[in-house]
Amino acid sequence: MIEALFNQPNYVGAKKMLEATVLRHEAIASNLANLEQPHYQRVDLSPSFQRELGRALGTRDAAQIASLKPQLAVDAQAVAANKDGNSVRLEHELTQLSQNYVQSTLENQLVTGSLLRLRMAITGRSA
Repeated sequence: MIEALFNQPNYVGAKKMLEATVLRHEAIASNLANLEQPHYQRVDLSPSFQRELGRALGTRDAAQIASLKPQLAVDAQAVAANKDGNSVRLEHELTQLSQNYVQSTLENQLVTGSLLRLRMAITGRSA
């Protein structure tokens, strides 16, 4: 019975988006760490993952959503601005970091909200 609560499409989707946000944070950290590394190519969450997640969320099939695995890929749209061939731009990474933080906060609230509702159903109180 309790497994069914954790297999709801919205809950599984929020967890999967949170997983992708964590991976994107790792990519941003890697990009910042390699800011001055010659020929380093910026990495980010694979664009195909966003499309696949959107399709899976549209089906509302928890198993399909859960089967998705976010992956990193070289950002093909990032071009080297310097002669050293490095495609990381500090301002862009800091903006991405900020956006990723906001997104992770929202996703954490979605997952936490589900768990709080479960606690309330079990105990009859919210805290």
